[in-house]
Amino acid sequence: MTRYVFITGGVVSSLGKGLASAALGALLQARGFTVRLRKLDPYLNVDPGTMSPFEHGEVFVTDDGAETDLDLGHYERFTGVAARATDSVSSGRIYSTVLEKERRGDYLGKTIQVIPHVTDQIKEFLKIGAGETDFMLCEIGGTVGDIEGLPFFEAIRQFSQDQPRGQCIFMHLTLLPYIKASGELKTKPTQHSVKELRAIGIAPDVLVCRSEGPIPVKEREKLALFCNVRPDSVIAAQDLKSIYEAPLAYHREGLDQAVLDAFQISPAPRPNLVRWEDVADRVENPEGEVKIAVVGKYTQLEDAYKSVGEALTHGGMANRVRVRAEWIDAEIFDAEDAGAHLEGFHGILVPGGFGERGTEGKIKAVEFARTRQVPYFGICLGMQMAVIEAARNLVGLDDAGSEEFDDEAGQARFTPVVYHLKEWVQGNHSVRRKKTDAKGGTMRLGAYTAHLSEGSRVAGIYGAPSIEERHRHRYEVDMAFRERLEQQGLMFSGMSPDGRLPEIVERPDHPWFIGVQFHPELKSKPFAPHPLFADFVRAATDVSRLV
Repeated sequence: MTRYVFITGGVVSSLGKGLASAALGALLQARGFTVRLRKLDPYLNVDPGTMSPFEHGEVFVTDDGAETDLDLGHYERFTGVAARATDSVSSGRIYSTVLEKERRGDYLGKTIQVIPHVTDQIKEFLKIGAGETDFMLCEIGGTVGDIEGLPFFEAIRQFSQDQPRGQCIFMHLTLLPYIKASGELKTKPTQHSVKELRAIGIAPDVLVCRSEGPIPVKEREKLALFCNVRPDSVIAAQDLKSIYEAPLAYHREGLDQAVLDAFQISPAPRPNLVRWEDVADRVENPEGEVKIAVVGKYTQLEDAYKSVGEALTHGGMANRVRVRAEWIDAEIFDAEDAGAHLEGFHGILVPGGFGERGTEGKIKAVEFARTRQVPYFGICLGMQMAVIEAARNLVGLDDAGSEEFDDEAGQARFTPVVYHLKEWVQGNHSVRRKKTDAKGGTMRLGAYTAHLSEGSRVAGIYGAPSIEERHRHRYEVDMAFRERLEQQGLMFSGMSPDGRLPEIVERPDHPWFIGVQFHPELKSKPFAPHPLFADFVRAATDVSRLV
């Protein structure tokens, strides 16, 4: 029977609940258990798909096409377990489902209330997949005391009572602030957070305390006494140089043992941490360094490109080098020379994005990489910018652009080398979309197959004739321009199975120049770097050694 661990947070947000959950999942796997991780978010958006990256950071996409919280990326990167649509839910999704049921008459005329109808719907979500794994780790977004989160806290309280005794435990993550003037580590905020949690009927079994340094014995004992937990269940979560040190650091602190003790699993299987020792060694002991310029639109918030940053790190691990990624706002190239900012980098990456802002700067970054023979990696919009740059500067279509950049009245301003995708094949059925459709969940989302050209660079990198990668876009490169582009050296080396949609372009005449319509960063892991990122960093490393 599946055991449930509910992870809650207190005092302040952004303490690292997602990372703690992911690290715990990795440690339980190291002991031979199977795990699945879930995120329950209190915000009223149905999903993060329509939220600005500045609001919420990256949108993580699953194989089955769900747009989810970026914490699911942590879960996948640390456990290797592919996330599903059923691993992420928001208040918006829950309320939407409840209201749909009410409109259908499913509640038989009853008055619809938060308790029991909303909480029951949350509990139904928690039951999905029960019995498939040994442990289900469920992270509750936000902090205890948030008004939006109350239905979720009540639901997990009820759920723990519905399950057989000993099947659910609660892990609470809080902050221990250090007051420099007095030289003290303060436990009072954590005490108040636990008091708030207990007031709604939840008593933590494990207390994870974020701090800048070690927690002295005196403070641990004080926390255990006033928060009613065992002293060995007070776990320090200290600041780390790399997130990939977290599994080993949490193991040294005894987190996995505390969780197993709370479930009374004894004797506990011994952990095999060889995988994470190797990961930590590659992070801590690089044999070189490469500089990568990431030319994007949302560079003020690194979480907007979270998976890209992590995948570059993984590529560095594969080559035993440290990757120094510098995030450059593409808009600065509108007024300044791209070369002045890109000189000295060993590789250039243009990630995905939406809208016209910054695209002219991205096109200039592509031109710099192409003409200077600098390794170039374009992802989603980054691939489209590579195609537009070739159309303008090599084919001679000076006004080449994308339908995405038409004005608000729909007036065409460019020759549409990139067009709005209106129909495509998903599985065994056809999907149709219009520009006037609602925005949420209407893109080409999830895993799709691509066939690779024999003898192409990407076929060699993947070592396979076909691949499956995750997509999130609504615009595509127009095949009508393929012949003219290929005459100028831009090879269409990856195509959809029906041959209608370009998935990958590359330049055989360049040391390393690849653009992909999909998002390979979403499938990269520290112990299994994505082959495209590993080879991109390898190419950048070759450049660094020539300098």
